[in-house]
Amino acid sequence: IDEIEALSSIYGEDWCVVDEDEKIYCIKISDCLDQPKWTLCLQVILPPGYPTAEPPIYQLNAPWLRGQDYTELANSLEEIYVQNLGESILYLWVEKIREVLIQKAQSSDPEPDVKKTSEEVDEDDGEDFLLDYEPIQGDPIKMLNYMSSESQEDEELPSIHHGNPITDRRSTFQAHLATVVTTRQVKRILEKLYENKKIASATHNIYAYRIYCEDKQTFLQDCEDDGETAAGGRLLHLMQILNVHNVLVVVSRWYGGILLGPDRFKHINNCARNILVE
Repeated sequence: IDEIEALSSIYGEDWCVVDEDEKIYCIKISDCLDQPKWTLCLQVILPPGYPTAEPPIYQLNAPWLRGQDYTELANSLEEIYVQNLGESILYLWVEKIREVLIQKAQSSDPEPDVKKTSEEVDEDDGEDFLLDYEPIQGDPIKMLNYMSSESQEDEELPSIHHGNPITDRRSTFQAHLATVVTTRQVKRILEKLYENKKIASATHNIYAYRIYCEDKQTFLQDCEDDGETAAGGRLLHLMQILNVHNVLVVVSRWYGGILLGPDRFKHINNCARNILVE
């Protein structure tokens, strides 16, 4: 508790409480410059045994963080944990990540691609949510990096279900769901969704999936905020609470020009919960 209070005062607005009861937090970290080029969100879940017996469960979210960059940073965090067994380490983790971001800002690394941010203005009027899956020629497909990139054209594409839209102050939210058992299916479903011009033009397409691995009796799971900070983690947490197996949920949000504040997270989760129940 003392550590959480200290971190909250140190990082101010960059510290976000995702779920107080479950001890899920998110820290936005940047390279400290007046106009930061490199930013990253560290989401942590503090298990009951933290810090004496269990490490934090963490997730690193940044559109540029892939491959070798991710591996090196994750190894650094785990090394810090091993060197400080039994001690509070979140501050050390955050400052280590900031050090890496500063090094990237000062190096010759090219700047990351400009990523849309939360509450981006969308001039779309938010109407016409009929999703008929006619491929739109020339519509850009988001490039997705997954554990399995092999294509199997003969593999049947799981069917995609669409929930009822929720509209609040000109913003519209709609959930999409598919049964998945491999990360390759996750990739193909997302690509299929982005073929729809309406979905591809959404301000945010937040998603999370949970795949149960029978042989290891563990879950393969991941999530994506798509610019809506911490939304993916909240969505995944909802799926964990509901004990969902082998499901991908995507929530599209079309921003209508009026800030919704915390209500947007309520709508995202309500959309997801409704389609899961259906």
